[in-house]
Amino acid sequence: MLKQLVCSDAPEQALRYCGFRVIAGVDEVGRGALFGPVVAAAVILPERTAGLAKAGLKDSKQLLRKDRERLDRRIRRLALAVSVAEVDAETIDRINIYQASRLAMLQAVMGLSLEPDHLLIDAMRIDHPCRQTKLIYGDSLSLSIAAASVIAKVYRDALMRELDAKHPGYGLASHKGYATPEHRLALAERGPTALHRRTFAPVKAADRNALLEDMTSGELFGPEEGAEWSSD
Repeated sequence: MLKQLVCSDAPEQALRYCGFRVIAGVDEVGRGALFGPVVAAAVILPERTAGLAKAGLKDSKQLLRKDRERLDRRIRRLALAVSVAEVDAETIDRINIYQASRLAMLQAVMGLSLEPDHLLIDAMRIDHPCRQTKLIYGDSLSLSIAAASVIAKVYRDALMRELDAKHPGYGLASHKGYATPEHRLALAERGPTALHRRTFAPVKAADRNALLEDMTSGELFGPEEGAEWSSD
């Protein structure tokens, strides 16, 4: 269904008709990963963006790596402003992934060199005073949001390749921290690193210390069973 959606500047044109001129597209990547930060980008494109549509800009998940990287360079040359922000795994565990995604988006918007007068955001709203439009499937419908999606995805994928060298054996360069069978097997064999999201179920299940804490606190068995087990 997503492949049938047309990514264009129609949402931006509608906002310009209403008087808005500096429109920032905002999106995040890495929300479902087990490892590393969630990354958000904010991009302000000029009014004339037909070239990006012709170049095949759309949701980054539907693009090959070589096409994402080609579009990333083109977007950066064309954009009036680009900003990227990341929120680390420790913060994700502390405030939850939904709030961490919103925080990354907010930081990306605040990092723009131009102040937007409207935000186009993929399926979210953030705590920013600027007028906002929450657009479902925004990265498949809006060129600005798709541009942010590509910028964030290329940035995070490059980061995962760097971290693969620092944390070998997990396959980060290939799966980018997502819950693939390869990654789950590595977690079971090696346990989580300091950059894994320890509140995510597959990571917590592979964390022997967390399991021991749950057992001794009774969280795995319930209050009565846990108390009985820990007293033996």
